[in-house]
Amino acid sequence: MARQHGQDSRGPSQRQLRVGETVRKELSDILTRGRFSDPDLDGVIVTIPEVRMTPDLRLATCLVMPLGGVNAENVEKALNRSAKYLRGQVSRRLTMKYMPDLRFVLDTRFDDDDRIGTLLHSPEVSRDLDADEEDGDPAKD
Repeated sequence: MARQHGQDSRGPSQRQLRVGETVRKELSDILTRGRFSDPDLDGVIVTIPEVRMTPDLRLATCLVMPLGGVNAENVEKALNRSAKYLRGQVSRRLTMKYMPDLRFVLDTRFDDDDRIGTLLHSPEVSRDLDADEEDGDPAKD
């Protein structure tokens, strides 16, 4: 049987995860130590929780969030403007056949978690859950 290439439902490969974590570590080190001429990045602490690599390792999508979420859109735009410089800095630290292009995207996972938590604790959802418990949900039997 022939091997299938490309992304499937199993998720990223071990190699994608390893390279993504290496790029994340180097980027976070550069951002904490680096001085930028861009005023939107000067003095801003940026966290990089995850770097997602494409299967061919040519593109790295970096999920970023400034500390406290202050001026997040401006920081994202500034990082994308500085992507070539950051790519050059990372390429000096890593030994790879091809250095991936960097794309910066805001990490909204925490906001999504808060929004879902608020929805689950809303009175409408609580009322529906209480009604299911009173009726004796047959799916639980």
